[in-house]
Amino acid sequence: MDIFNTPRIVKESSRGYDTFSILDDMLTDRQINCVSEIDEESVNSIILQLLYLEKQDPDAEITIYINSPGGSVQDGLALFDVMKAISCPIVTICMGMAASMASVIFAAGNTRKMLPHSKVMIHDPRITKTGGTALDLQTISENLMKTRTIMAEILAECTGKTSDEILENTKSDSYFTAEEAIEFGLADEIITSL
Repeated sequence: MDIFNTPRIVKESSRGYDTFSILDDMLTDRQINCVSEIDEESVNSIILQLLYLEKQDPDAEITIYINSPGGSVQDGLALFDVMKAISCPIVTICMGMAASMASVIFAAGNTRKMLPHSKVMIHDPRITKTGGTALDLQTISENLMKTRTIMAEILAECTGKTSDEILENTKSDSYFTAEEAIEFGLADEIITSL
């Protein structure tokens, strides 16, 4: 998230007025935003916040707000692994859309909540790099199929579905309303207040 576009808060104290990022205030309340593309920079920021909050209180709940088109699978898997490795329970809240890799991050929460008009979209991993020799393309294809299997296993674990059921639903873009996401096992509840 661009720090220059992040809202600022002004608070009065005995020292006068202090100005700081609204994200700092949210972090104090153990809330993290995942509201951009899943990439190295955004994931590293979220991971640092998770590790910091675990150090502050290893048993207290952390909330991650998600409105993301997805992005890098490898970076997303790093975040997924950290979410599963820390001791804090994690609540994920879908606002708007949790698509592609962001849907996996959303589904990984210990408790998964959705606002009424939000959606989740799952699909197979996409090829982002093409070109090269026939052997290069074969290697890319083999790696993509391994990643497809890993992602299906993760979503199966998160939803209670079988890997085959996930693979059937990820052949093309599958969109779920909040109600459909609950029925499929991607979400736990619909909320109308934060």
